[in-house]
Amino acid sequence: MTVTWEELGWERLAAGVGRCRLPGWDCTVGLVLGESTALMVDAGSSLAEGARLRGWAEELAGGRVTHLALTHPHFDHVFGAPAFAGTEIYAAVGVDAVFTHEREELRLDAIRNGLDVREADEAADALVPPGHQVSGEWTLDLGTGRQALLANVGPGHTAHDLAVLVPGDREVVFCGDLVEESGEPQAGPDAVPSRWPDALDRLLALGGEDALYVPGHGAVVDAAFVRRQRDRLAARFGVS
Repeated sequence: MTVTWEELGWERLAAGVGRCRLPGWDCTVGLVLGESTALMVDAGSSLAEGARLRGWAEELAGGRVTHLALTHPHFDHVFGAPAFAGTEIYAAVGVDAVFTHEREELRLDAIRNGLDVREADEAADALVPPGHQVSGEWTLDLGTGRQALLANVGPGHTAHDLAVLVPGDREVVFCGDLVEESGEPQAGPDAVPSRWPDALDRLLALGGEDALYVPGHGAVVDAAFVRRQRDRLAARFGVS
């Protein structure tokens, strides 16, 4: 018997496309199903959470997760990545350097935000640089006409922001934390505020007016919401 998105607590967004809002930091992960393929978007905040996500995704896919795209290098989106051993992992150019040289800061940030020390240590130790670096756009062929476009649209929320566009009758755009719905966008020390509005302009050009935009945190939004958030960020940081 085939399990449904809803039975596992996931939200179906389009045919073969869904997302799950995780407890703790209300972080979103996405899943795109192809022919004998499955693309995860982000990986959760710990190895245990990543393993649960992989199990759910493979139950929905009826097979293994083959690809993982990381939207940006913050612990709540990437610390589950080591649970996806054997998958093709994609991220924006520069994430490899963050994982190699800044993993201690990632670990400390996770602990400051409430992740158990043991889980933070375990995830940071297991973190490996992604095998594929996206500098512009990268189209993944997932079979039977299913494609996903990975686009390096940053910098903005971080110096290394990746969006994932899934074409269809209604496009779905996984935005990472370039867009947040459940609170104001967070600009930490690794944000590039002067470039953030431009990143959202690129995001809107990518998806268009009718797309579903999936924030890194919160409910799915439309283009008008993204545009309003873009304008608020521009005013907040004094850029056009």
